[in-house]
This record gives sequence, C-alpha cells and structure tokens, in this order.
Amino acid sequence: MEVLERLQHVMDQAVETCEVAGVNLLVQKDGGELYYVQAGMADIEKNRPMERDTIFRLYSQTKPVTAAAAMILMERGEIDLCQPVSDFIPAFGSVRVLSGNVQIPCEIPVRICDLLKMTSGLIYPEENSAAGQIVGQVFLEAVERLGTDREMTTLELANRLAACPLAFMPGTSWHYGTSADVLGAVIETATGMRFGEFLHKEIFEPLGMHDTAFWVPSDKQHRLAAVYETVKEMDGSRSLKRFEGNHLIIRNSMCQDPAYEAGGAGLASTLDDYMRFAQMLLRGGELDGVRILKPRTVRYFTGGKLQKYQQKAMESWLGLEGFTYANLMRVCDKPSRSSLLTQKGEYGWDGWLGVYFANFPKENMTILMGTQKKDSGTFTLTRKLRNLVLGELQ
Repeated sequence: MEVLERLQHVMDQAVETCEVAGVNLLVQKDGGELYYVQAGMADIEKNRPMERDTIFRLYSQTKPVTAAAAMILMERGEIDLCQPVSDFIPAFGSVRVLSGNVQIPCEIPVRICDLLKMTSGLIYPEENSAAGQIVGQVFLEAVERLGTDREMTTLELANRLAACPLAFMPGTSWHYGTSADVLGAVIETATGMRFGEFLHKEIFEPLGMHDTAFWVPSDKQHRLAAVYETVKEMDGSRSLKRFEGNHLIIRNSMCQDPAYEAGGAGLASTLDDYMRFAQMLLRGGELDGVRILKPRTVRYFTGGKLQKYQQKAMESWLGLEGFTYANLMRVCDKPSRSSLLTQKGEYGWDGWLGVYFANFPKENMTILMGTQKKDSGTFTLTRKLRNLVLGELQ
C-alpha cells in the first residue's frame, strides 16, 4: 500500500470509529506539495464534508504567530526581550508570587523573554492550584461579559492577570499558561495598534493569508468547521457530540470581531494559509519575495532551549519527551527520547481542538493537520499520520 493510501486509510478509520468527525492533512517538502488528504465531515448536521479550504479555530497554534510578531518588533529595535513587561504594562511592576498560601512581593521582574519561554509564572485557569483558581475567576468574568458592551479587551485581561499571583518567581521554572496573551497586549502597547491589526499588516496581508483572523465573517462562516467531542456509550462504542461552548474567552461561533484578541488562542485559519506562515519560517523568513523576518532572527526564533532547571518542570508533559520549549513552540532537542519519529531541530505547536503544525528544517518539510475535536492537542491520530510521513523519508 502506498503512503497516500495508508494516510487515507488511517484517516478514514479515525472517522469511522468516531475518533474525529473530519480531518485533513497537508505536507510540503522542498517547496512543493508532497501530500494532501481529507476525510470525514466538517459539519455533520449540515452535511458539509471536510475540504481543503475548511476554516479551523487554531487555539494554541496561534502562539507561534504571536511569537513571530514579537520577533518583528525585536528586529526593529522597538522591544528588547530582556525588558520588563512593566515597561509596557505598568501593572506588572507590582506583581506578587504565591508561596504556599501566602502572596509575597515578586523579587524578579517578568521579562518579555519569560513570556516567550513560558517561564513567567503566569498560568491558565486550573482547579489543582491556588494560583490557577484565582486566574480562573478572571476568565470566568471575561466569559460572562462576552456579548455585552463591556467585553474584556486584550490589554484589560493583561492588567487583570498582573493582579493575580504568579505560580513561581519569573525565570525559575516553566508552566504552560497565559504568557502569549500578555505578549499580545505588550505588542499592542509597543505599536499603538490593536494586536489583530498589527498581525494583519505585518504578517497576514504580506503573506497572502486572507483566511486568517481573530474572527470569521458571515461570508466565510459556511467554511468554519463544527467542534465535536467523542462520547463513550454504555455498550463501549463511541459517538460524536457537537460542542458549542466557549473556551478561554474565545467564542465558539467566531462570528464577530472580538474585543479580546487572544495571543495564545484566538486565531482561525486554513491549512493553506498557515502553510504560508510555516514556509516563511522554513525559508529563513521570506516567501515569494516577501521578507517578514531576517534569517538570523529565524534561526534564533526556531532554535531556543530552556535551562536545565526550567526543563525539569516540562518533563511531566507526556508526548513531549525529547522536546524543549522556547518562543512559544516546542523544539526537538533529544530525538532519541521522543515517543514518535522526529529529527533534532523540529519545531512547531498544536491547538486545543487538534490542529497541528510541525516544521522539519533538515528535511525542508512542513506537516499541518486540521480537525476540531474537543480537548485534543496532539493525540493518537496526529502521531500516526506524522509517523507515516516521516517513515517514508530516507
């Protein structure tokens, strides 16, 4: 069986067993298309099949784009990655840290490089930590204000997060959290533009990414994939249930321009659009004669690494064995420790609903996968597909 047939078989099987409602995969190598495969439905209830131009909610796959925006400002001398965040958002000048059950003054400033490495101490809402519970209250309020004339903005959320205690002293550990969202507010303050406006002007428009934005207008809504979750039935079989809830202050409908443009989770895009961003990085910051970043900046951007004492905190993330983290992306540092086929220097990220991005500089290849499955990230189907692709390379 040829690799294209194997990819199709694995994807069809995932649809048949209700692992996903629909999925598509796009692989480019050496500047040309290697594979495109699709299976299943983008919207079961509306009988819409998965298509190449299907629009996906990126969730955390937004983060590499936010990091690229910070690299643009670094290149221009508009920000210094060692600068305290308080230079742009003064509320971060008086942050506190949770030590046991006590909040103590923060002795180390939160710096922009901490936002890029997730070493800031900022975390997402979570029930198993006191700091996460406090952050959760802010997110709960922001969700409640969706659809009102008091929607929380990008900068307001950053200010509210500054009033929440950090989980640890900046730079001393690593924790996945709201760093990218605060970075979006830093970019707004540094440029005097809305975050989405800056991304459109400096990245999306120059690269021809016309389907990428923080919302999906009415004339494109028919291309937006529905979200599903896999439900286990009493007899042990699986079925799919439509999910229409909001998550991390992101409207599921994506139907209007949001006040809060989430640097960590807010973009929607297609495989072809995101491929242009990925290829720009793979080609040293330039695509089709348009330069977004300089080659040295791209090498810095895609080659970062945590310190050993920070890396320790990342070791518990199952599936990321052999990877380190920097500039809002995973970076493969020790391929022999990985649970999947990889190569040193691979980088990328994924999203809460299962979209997936990986660049392989040594192979000059990009893998992108699209699906909309609740609570996915990188999951079994992702690993099966990328192993099939990488297994074919010499």
